Amino acid sequence: MTEVLSQDEIDQLLSAINAGDTTADQDFKPATDSRKIKIYDFKRPDKFSKEQIRTVQIMHETFARLTTTSLSANLRSMVHVHVASVDQLTYEEFIRSIPTPTTLAIINMDPLKGNAILEIDPTITFSIIDRLFGGTGEGTKTQHELTDIEQSVMEGIIIRILGNMREAWAQVIDLRPRLGQIDTNPQFAQIVPPTEMVVLVTLETKVGEIEGMMNFCIPYLTIEPIIGKLSAQFWYATARQGANIENLNILKDKLVTVDVNVVAEIGKINIPVRDVLALQAGDMIRLNTVKVTDPFTVSIGGGKKNPGKTKFLCKPGVVGKKMAVQIIQQIEDIEIGEMEEFSEAVEVL
Repeated sequence: MTEVLSQDEIDQLLSAINAGDTTADQDFKPATDSRKIKIYDFKRPDKFSKEQIRTVQIMHETFARLTTTSLSANLRSMVHVHVASVDQLTYEEFIRSIPTPTTLAIINMDPLKGNAILEIDPTITFSIIDRLFGGTGEGTKTQHELTDIEQSVMEGIIIRILGNMREAWAQVIDLRPRLGQIDTNPQFAQIVPPTEMVVLVTLETKVGEIEGMMNFCIPYLTIEPIIGKLSAQFWYATARQGANIENLNILKDKLVTVDVNVVAEIGKINIPVRDVLALQAGDMIRLNTVKVTDPFTVSIGGGKKNPGKTKFLCKPGVVGKKMAVQIIQQIEDIEIGEMEEFSEAVEVL
């Protein structure tokens, strides 16, 4: 077949002839096309950009760390979970890649529409069950479908894992994942058409000495409403916002049950050790309080080495047969002049 010269090649040849170069036919080299050609399969269109895939990976790296901590505490064993890969493929390819039987948890992704799938390798499943039943966590060599008791145990584990997922997704959406059902046959878990694209997060999991995989499959149709938020710009912009009202409410809910030390201080004074050693019953120690009617201070959060932070002024009293103090003022509310007068009075004493 005769080779057809391009216009650039013709121009180069004519230039060489006009210049009188008799070796032009020897030195001439056809221009090569330097464009890079990327193969695109229209049957498997890429619906997630590299930036979106990277953001999904960052989210689930947080999820992996939280799951490592929670499972280690629940199983009382060393558990390690980390993200191995994040890929996009068809749902059919995902179903064909997992064993049968396996543990398939259908997850409702409220407020997003549709479902996702959390698949736990049978090796990891039976290792978790064996450890919770008092075994060494070696699991079983023969794979079988979960019994009712084993399924109930795995439901508790999966619900705990979903709590970690909600926290990992918090910067993107207030996700409220709920466990729908547990299947063991992948063919029965048809949440989307076989050709629908999904993002697959593969998590390498190690329980004691047992290694296996956990897969989290999210269909594109489910994640599509927030696809614009899966970008590094949105992620870091959200992270820089700091504490907002929602975060403050979450912190308050977690702090209301925390016990703290509250100390009402009558007064204090520094004395040498020799005076302490010489103290006897009936001796009196004069404190730095100016008058008997002067208010006491209340410190919050003190410990053995930490004196705590002075927050309130109070006055002594009783409630029934117990000693008590009544809060009369918050330290932050005291005027600067009043605080200086109070400090000067203490120094004079």
